[in-house]
Amino acid sequence: MIIEQFKDEFLAHYSYAILSECEQKIVLIDPARNPEPYYEFAKKFEAQIIGVIETHPHADFVSSHLEIHETTGAKIYAHSLTGVAYPVHHFDEAETLSFGKIKLTSIHTPGHSPDSISVLLEHDGKATAVFTGDTLFIGDCGRPDLRESAGNLQAKREKLALQMYHSLRDKLMVLGDEVIVYPAHGSGTLCGKALSTANSSTIGAEKISNWSLQEMTVDDFIKELTTDQPFIPKYFGYDVDLNRKGAAPFKPLVDQVELIKQPELEEINATIIVVDARPEAEFKAGHFPGAVNIVYGKKFETWLGSIIRPGEHFYLTASSPAHLKELIERTASIGYEGFIEAAFVTHSGDVLMPVLPLECFIANPEEFTIIDVRNENEVKKKKVFANSTNIPLGELRERIKEVPADKPIVVHCAGGSRSAAGSSIIAAELGSRTPVYDLGTVVKDFAKAED
Repeated sequence: MIIEQFKDEFLAHYSYAILSECEQKIVLIDPARNPEPYYEFAKKFEAQIIGVIETHPHADFVSSHLEIHETTGAKIYAHSLTGVAYPVHHFDEAETLSFGKIKLTSIHTPGHSPDSISVLLEHDGKATAVFTGDTLFIGDCGRPDLRESAGNLQAKREKLALQMYHSLRDKLMVLGDEVIVYPAHGSGTLCGKALSTANSSTIGAEKISNWSLQEMTVDDFIKELTTDQPFIPKYFGYDVDLNRKGAAPFKPLVDQVELIKQPELEEINATIIVVDARPEAEFKAGHFPGAVNIVYGKKFETWLGSIIRPGEHFYLTASSPAHLKELIERTASIGYEGFIEAAFVTHSGDVLMPVLPLECFIANPEEFTIIDVRNENEVKKKKVFANSTNIPLGELRERIKEVPADKPIVVHCAGGSRSAAGSSIIAAELGSRTPVYDLGTVVKDFAKAED
């Protein structure tokens, strides 16, 4: 038996291939949007993909389960509560899937969502591993607030938190301490708030170190789990519904994105936003009017899906063909490839952003409007500037009218990438009336000074 873990570092997503070496058969768990890595794995071992298990309809990425089914004939397994639109074999509590010396058993573990399952793997009759989806993470458990307005089954966070309390204690903690825990996410995901950087653990180790498995009352658990969860990007509900329907094949849709040469200003539809993924310095030196600077980096998908609404068309531009190709594929990982109006490489633009007069700002911060685009829980922990106004980046376009235009505006976040996007959004709205500055990485010096 071989268990292969695949990682999408940008979305901190783990998926799995379980190979029976004696039968050369594979079952996948929670595959990412691009199915090619799983096909390559199967080809390497000359094995057949016979099944795909979805632990629940994911909110933060699009799964390739339907495409793999249509390509390989593999059966799709999911809990009956999921209410899917694709051909499915219900994989409810205690139902099993056996191949070779491997038996996979469904454990219904609601809490992150009503239809969440974990999958217990037995090899040669011995419980060896459990694939916990978004129920149990390393150091944390899944958040309970993503099904209040998405999916066919909607539930209040307090109800799901109660279910999570019992799922962890009645379903997972009763497994042997030696059972390996393989979660669907690691540190960096927005599906939890305190995940470890480790990619696996054991039930025994988690009983010791994971806060959610410690002895506490139900009320204390619910309070802790429902407090200070990360923000919810705009695309999460869209992805839940798309995963319930099943996404169209990855490569054909990526290949359909129109690639063009850098257009002239008059060739751009002014009603469609330009997402400019170039480095901040290049963007500030010249960009298209109204462009938003979502910098190429590890969190590109997250901020794209937080700033751009599902269904909203946009132009995508980057600094090189290689970056552009990669970003189109990463856009597809959250199901946004169909919203790309056209994609092109940018070398310049007519709109410039001014450079912050730093000495003046340090000496007279009260002469500036300071906008903090960090999330609310970050601001609660520490405010960098006492007189700043907090508007989280994911809400900024909708709340742009709350930004006053009577003084020059300085935008900051925690490290510089979000302020690049935030300042560009504000500049697109107010730049003709008042200067808009990006504090950028300099914010770290101010943060240290406050310590």
